[in-house]
Amino acid sequence: MKKIKYYYNTNTLRYEKLETPLHVKLLRVFGFISAAIVTSVIIVSVAYKYFPSSNEKRLMQYNEQLQERYWVLDEQVAKMQQRMTQLEERDNDIYRTIFEANPIPDSMRAKEMAQQKENEMVASMTNYELENSIVRSLHNLENRMGAQEKSYVEITSFIKNKEELLACTPAIQPVSNSDLKRLASGFGYRIDPVYKTVKMHAGLDFAAPQGTPIYATANGSVKVAGNLGNGYGNHVVLNHGYGYETLYGHMYRIKVKPGDKIKRGEIIGWVGSTGKSTGPHCHYEVHKNGRHLDPVYFFYNDLSPEQYDRLLKMSSSSNQSFD
Repeated sequence: MKKIKYYYNTNTLRYEKLETPLHVKLLRVFGFISAAIVTSVIIVSVAYKYFPSSNEKRLMQYNEQLQERYWVLDEQVAKMQQRMTQLEERDNDIYRTIFEANPIPDSMRAKEMAQQKENEMVASMTNYELENSIVRSLHNLENRMGAQEKSYVEITSFIKNKEELLACTPAIQPVSNSDLKRLASGFGYRIDPVYKTVKMHAGLDFAAPQGTPIYATANGSVKVAGNLGNGYGNHVVLNHGYGYETLYGHMYRIKVKPGDKIKRGEIIGWVGSTGKSTGPHCHYEVHKNGRHLDPVYFFYNDLSPEQYDRLLKMSSSSNQSFD
C-alpha cells in the first residue's frame, strides 16, 4: 500500500496531503536515468582499462609480441643497410675509381632510399602497417643488393681487362730523355714563338736533333699519319682505346700508316721541324675523351720519383713554346 505524506499548511491551519507535480516527477526520473548512464559509462571504462577480457588479453599479448618481433627485424634491417652502404662506398670510391668507371647513381640501386622515421611510428602502427613497413625495407635492400651484384660483375670484367688497360694507357716519354734535358716547354699558357702572344699550349715540346726516334707511349692503332695542314706538320695520332689518344707532331719522317697496330716503345717516326715549328722538336699531346690532359702526369713508367719531381717542376715553368 502506497504511503501517503501530509504537510501542515500554515494558511489553513490544518494538515493537507502532499502531492508532487508531474514535471517534478519527470525531472527526478530523468536525473536518475542520467546518473545511471554516467555511472555505467565510468564503470565500463574503468573495467575495460584495468580489467580486460581474456580475448583482449590475448590480443594485447599478441600485439606486444609483434612489436618485439618488429624491433628485432628492424635492428637486422638497420645492420643490413649499414653493410650495404659500406659496400656501395667501397664500390664507388675504391673499385670503380681504380678502373676509371663512373660511380653508380643511387637511383639505380633503389628507387626509394629515403630514410623513414619508423621508430616514431611503431607505437601507432597497426599490425598490417608494421608488416608493410618491414616488407618495404626488405624490398629496398633487395633492389640495392641486386644492383650491387651487377656492379661487381662489371668490376670483374674490368679486372680481366686491367692488364690491357694499363698497356693502353700512355706511360713513357715519346723521346729518349733520361737526363731530363730535352723538355723545352710545358703544358699550359705559353708565349707563341711566331705571334709572340700568350696562347694555350696543349702539350709538351721535347727538343731533340733531327732524326731522333719518336716512340709510341702506349699500345694502340694509328688513327692519323701525315700532314693535314693543321700546323702539326708531319704528325701521328694513336688511338689507344679507353678514351685515350696521343699526338706526335712536327716529324721529319713518319714510319707508320693509318690502321697499323702499335706496341708501347715502338718507333713511329723521327724528330723534325715540319709545320708551324721554330726548330727540331717533338710536340706531344695526350687526350682523354676529347679533352687535353697534361702529358707530364703520364710518365710514371720510365722515371724515378726524384726524376718525375724534377720534370714536373721543369714543365711548370713559363717560357716560349717551339710551335
